[in-house]
Amino acid sequence: MGYHSHIGVLAFPFGSHAAPLLALVRQLAESSPGTCFSFFNTADCNRAILADHVSPNIKAYDVRDGAPEGAAAAASHMEAIRLFLAASPGNFEAGMEEAERAAGVGIGCLITDAFLWFAADLAANRRIPWVALWTAAACALATHMYTQEIVKAVASPAEATGESIQQVLSFTPPGLPPLQIADLQPEIFIDDRNPSPLAATINNMVEKLPKSTAVVLNSFEEIDPIVAQDLKSKFNHFLSVGPAALRRLPQPPPGDDSGCLSWLEKLPTPRSAIYVSFGTVIVPPENELLALAEALEFCKFPFLWSLKEAAAKALPEGFLRRTAEYGRVVPWAPQPWILRHGSVGLFVTHGGWNSILESICGGVPMVCRPFFGDQKLNGKMVEDSWKIGVRVRDGVFRKDETVRVLQRMMSSREGDDARENVVKMKEKAEKAVGNDGSSTKNFKKLLEIIGISK
Repeated sequence: MGYHSHIGVLAFPFGSHAAPLLALVRQLAESSPGTCFSFFNTADCNRAILADHVSPNIKAYDVRDGAPEGAAAAASHMEAIRLFLAASPGNFEAGMEEAERAAGVGIGCLITDAFLWFAADLAANRRIPWVALWTAAACALATHMYTQEIVKAVASPAEATGESIQQVLSFTPPGLPPLQIADLQPEIFIDDRNPSPLAATINNMVEKLPKSTAVVLNSFEEIDPIVAQDLKSKFNHFLSVGPAALRRLPQPPPGDDSGCLSWLEKLPTPRSAIYVSFGTVIVPPENELLALAEALEFCKFPFLWSLKEAAAKALPEGFLRRTAEYGRVVPWAPQPWILRHGSVGLFVTHGGWNSILESICGGVPMVCRPFFGDQKLNGKMVEDSWKIGVRVRDGVFRKDETVRVLQRMMSSREGDDARENVVKMKEKAEKAVGNDGSSTKNFKKLLEIIGISK
């Protein structure tokens, strides 16, 4: 098939970054079958996220991950990021040249993960638009864009560590609640002498992102209207186009191999089950796994726990047998469908942005146990700003405290209030993706920017 236009898509192949970018591109590809979308990503990440059917006008290309030929896998997550960034942007430029030859049409727009700050120069050299996808929440982007002001509000670098992390900042970005240092992403307090690859990347992103043609989010303006309005003043276009899960309602999963949904169907009481998952990357420390398991066993609420088999070996001896009547532990679970199931009344989560959005779309309140990155800030917003859940005290699972928080959220007025609030938030999200909603209007604007007319 001949294509009338060609868009290059550059992925950041770590964590949960690449999948939301692919989800956005799928929506765009459906809107313009005559446009070729060349999706550039590492081979390993492409294999992980391209298992599902992809639109015929999305062409995947593998780019080098930077690892030396024949070398063993990188010793750490940060080392893998360092190697990948060291190979960039040359790896992407080589892929783009190959894709242009294959499509017979030059790339007329770049859509990239916002972390790929060098896309600003790639687009400028080609004199084409650069659209950057920010894969986290608007509140997290706001804290990065106000890094200088936040750092000035901390008297000395030492105050960003130790006991001083409980310090309440004298400056807070517009629209955010009062913040402690502990609530913020550690990359904000960059060590200029020896910055981590991720911190350096974010620092470069903050400098380059205002040069983008548009910044796009899988979010909706109504969740943080003041934050959204302020960020609109910082970019040429700031477009919240989600939640993607509501723009494109997921079809039932092709199978229920783990038996999760059929198990939920058998529960007699609505909103009675607790769903537990910390994403595909995070495994809590063994002492916290034990504490959470003991709390679930003590409370005896029905629970469904998505936990990798290796991690499940650390559960208390006899736990699976003793809880078999009301609990289920599986190595993988179809999370979007579980959170939309009427039997689920609470989500115990790490507080990643994708998980928070899926919980909102399901109308399910949360208990957040953040681990890294923007998760602490997300947990702060869940509890103090959006009031759709709570955080674990001190950010650690301990049996007695976890029992209290589960009972509060499942059997008290506080839990009812959080549930009412998250249902109201879901209604705002549904309105945003409706015919005249803010996200729908922003999506149409995005189509115009990248040269697609629907």
